[in-house]
Amino acid sequence: MGHTSNRWSRGLLATTLVTTLAVTAAPAPAQASSGSALGSLGSWVLRKAVTAKGVHQHLEELQKIADRNNGNRASGAPGYDRSVDYAEKVFRKAGYRVWRQSFDFQTFLINNPSELERVSAPAGDLPHRIMSFSGSADVTAPASVPTGDAQGCNPGDYGPANVGTIVVVSRGGCPFGQKATTAAAAGASAAVIYNNVAGDLSGTLGNAYTLDFAAVGVSQALGQELVGQVAGGLTLRVFTDTFRGQATTENVFAESRWGDPGNVVMAGAHLDSVPEGPGINDNGSGSAALLEIAEQLRWFPTRNRVRFALWGAEEVNLVGSTYYIANLPQAERDRIALYLNFDMVGSPNYVRFVYDGDNSAFPPGTGSAAGPPGSGAIEKLFHDYFRSQRLASAETPFSGRSDYGPFIADGVGIPSGGLFTGAEGVKTAEEARVYGGTAGESYDPCYHQACDDIDNISMKAIDEMSDAVAHAIITYAYDTRSLGTPLTGPTRGTTAPAGGGGGLHDDHHEDEI
Repeated sequence: MGHTSNRWSRGLLATTLVTTLAVTAAPAPAQASSGSALGSLGSWVLRKAVTAKGVHQHLEELQKIADRNNGNRASGAPGYDRSVDYAEKVFRKAGYRVWRQSFDFQTFLINNPSELERVSAPAGDLPHRIMSFSGSADVTAPASVPTGDAQGCNPGDYGPANVGTIVVVSRGGCPFGQKATTAAAAGASAAVIYNNVAGDLSGTLGNAYTLDFAAVGVSQALGQELVGQVAGGLTLRVFTDTFRGQATTENVFAESRWGDPGNVVMAGAHLDSVPEGPGINDNGSGSAALLEIAEQLRWFPTRNRVRFALWGAEEVNLVGSTYYIANLPQAERDRIALYLNFDMVGSPNYVRFVYDGDNSAFPPGTGSAAGPPGSGAIEKLFHDYFRSQRLASAETPFSGRSDYGPFIADGVGIPSGGLFTGAEGVKTAEEARVYGGTAGESYDPCYHQACDDIDNISMKAIDEMSDAVAHAIITYAYDTRSLGTPLTGPTRGTTAPAGGGGGLHDDHHEDEI
């Protein structure tokens, strides 16, 4: 009863206040210049209606779905299918036009938890993360390092000393899949890949990887420790039990029933988790924020059409969003004014990261993709909003490694932007001073792990970021003209840009090095 009453009261608030918007928005073209004013008023109203509690209620439902379905919501598994059912139900109840888009993809599932064990002294289990698309193996063998370059990218980096061993290889120089393939061809039994920057390492061998060869990732510190022990006779055990195969999954879309169909504002988040866990921060948080905003936005007579997208198979190389763009006719692409992406907005040790749409902090070629024209204006809108709330923000690379990637690709060029609160990157002392939290620890210590559950969420982050998401969506839902306004200078946050790849989703692309 309390839940229903709370929804009803927020709806009544929105309905009452939105009457002003409807009266102002209805008349003639002469009033087109009032769009930005309507957006400002609408932002205030919508942010009053959208609550962190409302977002959390959706997160609780996603957690229940994972609990009932082997602890995850990975695409190709029942937990994801039930997540799509739930999202569709929410959208339909809110009155949107809803549809699904099916597609095939190469799935990767974990049958049993992986293990990395140091058999020689000091014996014990070692923290690690299985590489996506790793083969299955149970290997106990001496450890070795490449006889050539420590990155192990080329056949010449290996020799007889590596045959039959578990090779310990540095990240960098080539894709993870190339490292595993080269090590296997040289006769190694398995690979342990360690990070080349501070923090844990999650990665993918790529959805085309088919060898029955196991690969796991470890932190830079642990990797360097293992390398130092090889000469003294280090023995390791690697266990992986995985499934790789063809599967069918779905994207789900919801579109408002009013607004200009020739000027569509898109907002998206991936709905799938990794196989290791329920994915409540990554990316239940982004999906739940959009569901809550969609429920409240239904009361607003926006001038532009609004389309929500919840993507499938993002965790296996952005398959759902890539399929959508690849199969969208040019005439339909041209109707999309912009795309907003929200991938992880509740990290427990969070920073308010904004994608660097104008490339002022991360020029193309430095781990960042070029932002299409208009992307800088989106970045500016988010930074300006945070400043208006007396909240700090920082830039993160416009890397293309989340679902906005296909939208900004060459030949597509849709203005894009979004928010992110951090994954496996390590929080700096300056960030801890400004944003709170703990320096020297990951933004999300449970990133891509079983512990990414309902307890792995910062409600403060959810509250602040969901308001920023709502502000952007409704601002553009009333007026997109600012996308065409040239910037007068670089758009910057209030603290230093993300360092050490802190804003990157490293494991989403098979070409990641």
